[in-house]
Amino acid sequence: MTAEPTTLASWTRALRKQLDALGLDSAALCRQAGLDPRLLDDPNARCPLSATTRLWQLAVAASGDPALGLKTSQYVSATTFHALGYALNASSSLREVFERIERYHRVVSDALVLELRECADCYEFRFRVPADSPPPAPEALDAFAAIYVRSCRSRLGRAFAPLAVYLQRPEPADPAPWHAVFRAPLHFAAAENLLRFPRAALDQHLDDGNPELAELNEALLERNLAQLQAATWAQKVRACLTAQLPDGEPSAERVAQSLHLSLRSLQRHLADEHCSYEGLLADTRHSLALQHMRDPRCSISEIAYLLGFADTSSFSRAFKRWTGQTPSHYRDGRKQP
Repeated sequence: MTAEPTTLASWTRALRKQLDALGLDSAALCRQAGLDPRLLDDPNARCPLSATTRLWQLAVAASGDPALGLKTSQYVSATTFHALGYALNASSSLREVFERIERYHRVVSDALVLELRECADCYEFRFRVPADSPPPAPEALDAFAAIYVRSCRSRLGRAFAPLAVYLQRPEPADPAPWHAVFRAPLHFAAAENLLRFPRAALDQHLDDGNPELAELNEALLERNLAQLQAATWAQKVRACLTAQLPDGEPSAERVAQSLHLSLRSLQRHLADEHCSYEGLLADTRHSLALQHMRDPRCSISEIAYLLGFADTSSFSRAFKRWTGQTPSHYRDGRKQP
């Protein structure tokens, strides 16, 4: 049986602040939901999804406000999301912001699967419920969507708005609060939760970015992720690939041997996790390529070597397949003010 998803207690604290501001007894509502308010003061505590969902339900009933999630987003700060919040604030573009959210969101909550997708004329950011997992409260999803948009406005200015917002929640009787927050075309009862952003806005270089600070917080996030979960077979393969790629593209047989498995056993384990060796190899190279491209000291030929490509042209073709740009064009675009 899959373990129940959990969420950082500091995220629940934002809801408690909203309830207290409304003159409601947040501690009593927490106890009614099965959460100990004293334990929630520990910033590293984690709450089961079932309990936080009950708290949202009780909070909406007590406040009589179906737009409570939108308002709770105002009580979220960088410290709410620990090192991830600081890494986001230090990112040099909104694209980096959402790439880091996608990569490290499990530190905050594993109740959702996040994906940033690059399209021809926009970026799409999806947040969906994992298979065989209970959905979070609709108000919690409202809050997450509002936080993502507010994060963009904090870096680009209050006038920023997404191109469109799709929410799976039923359309509320009064959608005005949602229109006021997102200031974009809204689609309720949608097939998926999706935010659509203009490419130029997410690719724009942000002068207040601090790559060194972002990397320091990423190191802490990597440790947090390692502590949160036992490594899956996919993660073990990724670790082997990262270590072995500088020596050339490793074969599946070589990685299986490193993990003390037969090739057939490795393939079976990966199939059980709904992935493949070829897919993990491509994803690992893609992720590492983006990390290395952020370092101006690393030449394109060095990156090709570190990723195990036979030559620079092979890397360039793969990079264009991943991003739609050649490595040199991608790097030139990051240099633009």
